[in-house]
Amino acid sequence: MNSTIYTPEFRAEAVKLVLAQGLTLEEAAKRIAIPKGTLANWVSAAKRHSDPAAPPGSRSVAELEAEVAKLRKELAVERMEKEVLKKATAYFARESLPGTRS
Repeated sequence: MNSTIYTPEFRAEAVKLVLAQGLTLEEAAKRIAIPKGTLANWVSAAKRHSDPAAPPGSRSVAELEAEVAKLRKELAVERMEKEVLKKATAYFARESLPGTRS
């Protein structure tokens, strides 16, 4: 397995050959002497608006922002539930003390 490391600039230029200049994956890969599959991965990442230089498995900014928004909503719900439980606990603790019932 070849473990060649390509610079982000090289990757961006390779993707431009396909997306901006209209070369096929085969033509572009042959021109810059890289495996077609490698170039296909970079082009696919670029089409998803993620950084073609990012390591495999990384997520785009849009995906991360969507996850942050979802987690903020979940946190708000959890905080609200916690406050309700605190108030309920205080109420029932007060009710269970002798001489505090109305």
